[in-house]
Amino acid sequence: MTDERPPPSDADARRLRRVVLVVALLNLSYFFVEITVAVAAGSVSLLADSVDFLEDTAVNLLIFVALGWPLARRAAMGKLMALVILVPASVAAVEAVRRFTDPVPPEVLPVVLASLGAIAVNGTSAWLLVRVRHHGGSLSTAAFLSARNDVLVNLAIIGMALVTLWSGSGWPDLVLGCFIILIALHAAYEVWEVSEEERLAAKALAGEPVD
Repeated sequence: MTDERPPPSDADARRLRRVVLVVALLNLSYFFVEITVAVAAGSVSLLADSVDFLEDTAVNLLIFVALGWPLARRAAMGKLMALVILVPASVAAVEAVRRFTDPVPPEVLPVVLASLGAIAVNGTSAWLLVRVRHHGGSLSTAAFLSARNDVLVNLAIIGMALVTLWSGSGWPDLVLGCFIILIALHAAYEVWEVSEEERLAAKALAGEPVD
């Protein structure tokens, strides 16, 4: 769907670039924290959630470069970022499949602590993005909504950890992990689709035939 909002002013564009760069760095930093805890704690859902931090990093970096790059270069960067998201998502998917024969419950305390940290990062990101979500069109709005909704996912992981503590089963972690993996795969697809639309738009502007 075409975004019909007028382009942002120079001041709004500079402000948006600063915000999304900060948000991207926050998400990239916590990606490494969460994936490390996920592997140590043996949590598929936390491993899958770490992919979401990489997704948010990619989307916010895409907004950062999109304000200064032509459509063709922006499209190429978007497709590269979609592939970046797919790498850890595929790792999490392989781990989920491997555990279906014997779902081992994760260590609850590290999962809860990591999820609380994730809530802090996602909440901060949403707070930063809420004031600039209309300055960058549909992508910046999507970045804000993603950060806000990620808080709900983090709460779901904490709930899963409590159920795991009560039941002693690894199934809650595995089922939630599969659900989060599907969300990450869909996000990668959406980033790819936006990039493809930009590629076609670039060809149209250049007067080339659109395939």
